[in-house]
Parts: sequence; C-alpha cells; structure tokens
Amino acid sequence: MLPEKMHSREIRLAQRSHGMPTRDNFNVVETTLVQSPENQVLVKNHCFRVSISTRLMMSAEAEVVKGIPFPPLQIGDTLADAAIGEVMNVPPGSDLSVGDFVMHPYGWREFAQVEQQQCVLLGKTLLNPAAYLGHGWTAYAALTRGISVRAGDTVLVTSGAGAIGSMAGQIARRLGATRIIGSTGSAEKSAWMRQQLSYDAIIERGNGAIAEQLRLAAPEGIDVLVDIVGGEQLAAAVSQAREHARYVLLGALSAELATSHSSKVAPVEMDGFDLIVKGVTLKGYSADEHPEAFNEWLQQLTQPDWQDLHFAASIYQGLESAPQALADACSGKARGVVMVAL
Repeated sequence: MLPEKMHSREIRLAQRSHGMPTRDNFNVVETTLVQSPENQVLVKNHCFRVSISTRLMMSAEAEVVKGIPFPPLQIGDTLADAAIGEVMNVPPGSDLSVGDFVMHPYGWREFAQVEQQQCVLLGKTLLNPAAYLGHGWTAYAALTRGISVRAGDTVLVTSGAGAIGSMAGQIARRLGATRIIGSTGSAEKSAWMRQQLSYDAIIERGNGAIAEQLRLAAPEGIDVLVDIVGGEQLAAAVSQAREHARYVLLGALSAELATSHSSKVAPVEMDGFDLIVKGVTLKGYSADEHPEAFNEWLQQLTQPDWQDLHFAASIYQGLESAPQALADACSGKARGVVMVAL
C-alpha cells in the first residue's frame, strides 16, 4: 500500500522547441501518487537516460512517423526514457519483490508506476548503470544481428564518442576487427577517443573533407560501417567501401541535430553504382528487432576479455539537471550515454 499523500516530482513539456531545447521548454511539477492499479509496480527511480531523440519528439516539427517508436510529445506530457529503479511496492502474486532493481521506460520522474510487463528484472545488485542504460547492447545487436564482423575487418563508426559509437568500436574489436576508425566533431573528443576508447584513427568534422580524411585513414577501404550520422559521412563511407562491405544504419543525427530545427529527413547523395559493383550490404536496423540480445549482452560482459570495456557516460545530478543534460547531449558537449542520477 502507498503511504498517504506520497509525492513525486516529474518533468513535463511546457512548450515545443524551435531549434535546440532550453530550460524554458520544461516545467518541474510535484504530483501526488495515487494507489496503483493491481498490475502496476511502484518504482523509486535511481537514474534515467536522456536521449537525443527527445529533441525530435518535443520539437515544433514533431509528427508521428511509421517505424519510429517515439510518439510526439504534447504540451503537458511528462517526458520519458529508460530508467533504473528500486521496487517499492508490488501487486499480489508478482514475480518481483520489494528491493529488486528493475529497468523500465519511465524516467524523467522520481517515482514511476509501471506495468509489470514493462519491468526488466536486474536483480538485487547492479552492474555499472551505463551497461543497462547505455547503448552497448544496441551496438552489440547491430554487430551480431544487423550485420556481422569478421576477423581482420576495418570498421568505421560515425559519432564515435556518442552513446552508441563509444561502445560500437570497442565491441567490434572484440568481435575480431583489427582497425577501428571513428568520427567526431572536436579535437578534444578526438584525443579522448584515442586514449579511452582505443580508436586507431579519427575523422574530425570541420577538419577537411570527410571523404579525404577517410581515404587517408583507410587507404584500402572499410569493411564495416556503423552509421549514426548519415549525410556526408555516409556518402564518404560508400565511396570508400571494400568489396562485400557490410553497412548498418542506426541513426541520422545529421537530421536530428540540425542547428535550425530537428527533422526526420536525412538526405544524402551517394554513388549507387559503388554499392552494386562492390556488392555492399546497406541495412537499416533497430535493436528492438532482437530483444534477446539484451540478456546476451549482459552475459557477454561477464567474459574475461569483455570486462575491461570502458562505459563512457556523462552523469548529471538531480532531476532539475535533466533539461541541461538534454541540451548538452544535443549540442555535442556530452560524451557517451547521458544519464541523470537522482
């Protein structure tokens, strides 16, 4: 049973964004929790993820797009994203127990009332929260289900310092790749990627033509692309593809993070003849196609040669910091997965 007048704070959309989100787009609201329906679990959130896709959901241009699991936010809606929390109350007959840690989709609030089937049991103890909330499992699924990595491959990861990219390069190496190239937008991130993430070469946006930088970094071409950016970087990767290269497309930040406005349109001009004569596989992919990869990913982390993975994360403290966390994620200031700790 809930105690009387149990309060929680949450963040709601105050106004749609035009361009980059700011604090003015949000309100912090105190609510009174009511007794949960029989099939709901009460969870005290410990941390939650802040995703760049939130910008597209809250923008003035937001619209329902078939195939994208993020519905547009309406004014007054509470924001949401993946969260980890501790179970405080369970309905009779539940497989969960008070004190269990679970992952669920209702972050951006202190307490969540969650349908049982939406809770993923994590147990009584936790790994690094970034192992769950980060996109390591997304990268893992993309490189084991979306496409495959082979021994000796040269791999390009666009947005190599981001939530997916910071894990994809490390995972590709453990799957047999021998040369890992990443792209980023600053010299500071470039140095960090070499030191912490062990990239062999970096393509730096604004430091010359992407295609020429890639040609110098991979003169014999690339075998695998993990693309989160699209645009010029995808076109360059196609021009530098080796025979039977395998490309998996996970995002289009060139559209989502456009300075003027967020968009679902990510135009790119590339040589279709290259794709044909080289036999390139070009596949759009979502890890949601293979949910079983999540548990396999967690199991993989127990293996000796996977335990030294670097979980890149930018952690912000307190619910009120979430709007700034989103702004930093969208502007490129944050590294790895962006999380808010409560």
